[in-house]
Amino acid sequence: MRNDTPVTEFVLTGIPHTNGLENVLFVLFLAFYLLTLLGNLLILLAVLTSAILHTPMYFFLGNLSVFDIFFPSVSSPKMMLYLMGQSRTISFQGCASQLFFYHFLGCTECFLYTTMAYDRFAAICHPLRYTVIMNYRVCAIMTLGTWMGSCVHASALTFLIFKLPYCGPNKVDSFFCDIPVVLPLACADTSLVQAVSFTNVGVVALVCFLLILTSYTRMVVAVLKINSSQGRRKAFSACSAHLASVLLFYGPVVLIYLWPASSPRLGSVVLVLNNIVTPSLNPLIHSLRNKDVKVALRKALIQGVHACGA
Repeated sequence: MRNDTPVTEFVLTGIPHTNGLENVLFVLFLAFYLLTLLGNLLILLAVLTSAILHTPMYFFLGNLSVFDIFFPSVSSPKMMLYLMGQSRTISFQGCASQLFFYHFLGCTECFLYTTMAYDRFAAICHPLRYTVIMNYRVCAIMTLGTWMGSCVHASALTFLIFKLPYCGPNKVDSFFCDIPVVLPLACADTSLVQAVSFTNVGVVALVCFLLILTSYTRMVVAVLKINSSQGRRKAFSACSAHLASVLLFYGPVVLIYLWPASSPRLGSVVLVLNNIVTPSLNPLIHSLRNKDVKVALRKALIQGVHACGA
């Protein structure tokens, strides 16, 4: 006989095989989280304060920095609290909120990388018409569409998952709430919801990836036609940071949703990389090889120091 009492809270089991390592993991994850916040805030500061960065490419980079500030905040604070010895329980509404914001921000990143690929495509393949193609109105519409589309996507997933009855086991086999670990806890047949949810996630990721791949294929063809080796190097350099971020994003997505890991330890490692490590790397990827960002950031920091001194 099953327990028909509705579940009001879930218990996060955390990262498997880490007993006794709580203090080490807390320090490590806190360092990554603070590095993520600092790095993305600095990128955002440079984009907002420097006139030379008021272009579509850096407008989308600023949006990516906003995303990278919020995305790790979905799971990191709760995880660090229970690593400090606090309760591992999370309310039913809190679990639903985690799932919603995780997929809202994840879908936003998918769409954002796609718009950034289109921006690079327009700059390289249509340089003379670039300012017309990517004017401020187009950028604003694309950004608004990205956030609104992601909200619809995440709302549909959250509704499908949490309209199911939960009346039995409540242990979430992870350090945060997501579809693969919450669905098995439902007290009903989840085959249809599971198929719809994973198809939804898979279709969004696959369509965005194919659009990015198409854009880069066209860009490579266009770059190879450039006679100057310096011109080719400059064009490839402009796309390398974006391409590195795309690969860091799609690697974990494929392993989590399209090729589920058989080992819980490997699955947890992939989730930690996706949720905590990758957002801290994006500021480094987009600033280390970008002279304009480094100059703008240095200028903004110098002005800030002078303002504090005054």
